[in-house]
Amino acid sequence: MKALPFLALAGLTAAVLATFAAPAHAQDQDYDRFTLRLGAMDADGSGKLKGSGDIAGNPVDFDEDFDFGSNEISPRIDGVWRITPRNRVIFDYFRFDKNNTQTLGQDISYQDTTVPEGSFAKLDTRFQLASLIYDFSVVDSEQFSWGLQLGAEWAKLDGKVRADAGPDVGSFYGSAKEDGVAPVVGTRLSFTPGDRWLINLQGQYLDASWGSFDYDGKIKRANAIVEYRVTQNFGVFAGYDWFKINYNESGRDASGGIDLEFKGPMAGVTFAF
Repeated sequence: MKALPFLALAGLTAAVLATFAAPAHAQDQDYDRFTLRLGAMDADGSGKLKGSGDIAGNPVDFDEDFDFGSNEISPRIDGVWRITPRNRVIFDYFRFDKNNTQTLGQDISYQDTTVPEGSFAKLDTRFQLASLIYDFSVVDSEQFSWGLQLGAEWAKLDGKVRADAGPDVGSFYGSAKEDGVAPVVGTRLSFTPGDRWLINLQGQYLDASWGSFDYDGKIKRANAIVEYRVTQNFGVFAGYDWFKINYNESGRDASGGIDLEFKGPMAGVTFAF
């Protein structure tokens, strides 16, 4: 008689486990647990220098556009760990590394100093951006998913400049480095128009004043990809990526900053497990 309750409990437990196990197994076949995309971006970089105030007793007020010359092929990596159909963790990394030399087309005079025509300045710039984001699907169906994102983003900007104005003026060398981590918010739209196709759109925003950066500024990002699965575990993708970074610093007598923009097409391969 005492065995009957135990057998009934065991049978009920087995039935419950079977009920949950079957859908879980089916779900495992419906989506990839891990997705890794390795690609490159044909990045077009441009920027704007700005400043105003009083430096060494001289009034300063400028707003100057510049570019990095030709486009740069930049590595881009992103991965997705889909914990459940509605919960995923997203990682991505981007690096832009560019050297650009510009030659002065005419003489520039300032007080008693003249920088002659033909002088050159070499600018070395490296920008890196990485993020780790939790994504929750507010809407999730077979052909459409809309997610809200919250996480942390790390950015690092390294700049070196070397100018040579000839024997009469001399040379100049300077460098600067800034990096930090701050919270990032974003959103995602995913469409699956067919068994082998995926369209994914993302937009993200970071305010540097929220985190450990030593400057005020913002980072905005948007990208879109179209992916085609050649097999269940391998695919190819193409798309477009865009970043905009606002960097601002201010002192007692002057303030200045730099706006950087990177944009361009991207392509790569996808591995899914």
